[in-house]
Amino acid sequence: MSAPNRVFLVKYGEISLKGANRRQFEERLIEQIHKPLAGTPHRVRRAWGRIYVEDYTDSAAVARALGDTFGIVSYAEADVVDRDAVAHDADLLDAAAVELARRLAASAAAATFKIEARRSDKAYPQTSYQIACRLGDRICAALPALGVDVHAPGFVLSVEVRDRIYLYGPSSPGRGGLPVGASARGLLLLSGGIDSPIAGYLMGKRGMPLDHVYFHSYPYTSDDALAKVQRLAEHLARYVPDARLCTISFTAINELIKQRAPDRLSTLLLRACMMRAATLLARRTGAVALVTGESLGQVASQTGEAIAFTDSTSELPVLRPLIGMDKEEIVRTARAIGTFETSTLPYPDCCTLFAAKHPVLRPKLAQMHGALRALEADELIAAAADGSAPGSERLSPLPS
Repeated sequence: MSAPNRVFLVKYGEISLKGANRRQFEERLIEQIHKPLAGTPHRVRRAWGRIYVEDYTDSAAVARALGDTFGIVSYAEADVVDRDAVAHDADLLDAAAVELARRLAASAAAATFKIEARRSDKAYPQTSYQIACRLGDRICAALPALGVDVHAPGFVLSVEVRDRIYLYGPSSPGRGGLPVGASARGLLLLSGGIDSPIAGYLMGKRGMPLDHVYFHSYPYTSDDALAKVQRLAEHLARYVPDARLCTISFTAINELIKQRAPDRLSTLLLRACMMRAATLLARRTGAVALVTGESLGQVASQTGEAIAFTDSTSELPVLRPLIGMDKEEIVRTARAIGTFETSTLPYPDCCTLFAAKHPVLRPKLAQMHGALRALEADELIAAAADGSAPGSERLSPLPS
């Protein structure tokens, strides 16, 4: 339970550089903080340079929400002291600082500390340095086992003088970036692999709300593969809320490619058909761009020439946030955000099952467009994209 004199103090970084649009970004951030706390008592308040979460009953739930929300640089649960009360009785602030120092020393098993004071309101009679000196002296007197170390302290006790006085210990790091909703909507081509969920995560970090599309080819791809993608989509909704998942049946298109196209071109032709279907779907979702998990040179379909061809089959820009990342970086990110174990479950998607044995590495645009026209797949692609192909599922909201 939260005592009435405790709040979460939220710091943001990039938002503060937005000039005249800053207020809009702050409002987006507040919206995103509210969403995971729906049904949990709380209040969010904005002040210059800070956002506060107050009147909550579940501090762990608030901490989880803040830790998963893009746009936040750091956050900390702070003790609050009333400025007017301190003006009449300075011992109130001293007592609050000593009590917090006692808790921090015990939790960190620390023998040294440092005070970092910041006086945002210059009307307050003491300077930041004077505040730090006074509280440091009071803590040393009350807790003689603690020493001061300004270079490598066991813990830092921060003090901010604003509309009220906030005292807090080490801050928890946030995820940075911009709040979801600060950018236009994208459509993520979500496979069951490691890469595409990370692409969605990184675009969410740039403020892009997302919907997802998965290409299913039952019975070649199993229901387990579909369930795996649904789990990945639900996990991404933790960071990018209000997303929807569309399952498009690509069985007929995969069979058509197998029948009519040379094997070495099949992987790229499948990618091109996916791009076309995703572009059609994006018109319904309001997406302004497609998002994929491709990384330059990682596989044969991700050479520069191959990417140039797949880009040419979509009317929308294709965003590839992993384009310069190597596999180690991608795996490290997947582990950090919690998608790695699900992504590595042994249920392959259609891109894996229908991959060419000896794919073309440097395709010629004219050759590839000729092979794509020869498929005569436009009607099948349109049926898949509008959900009328057998096995397709229309957009469905994801729990967040």
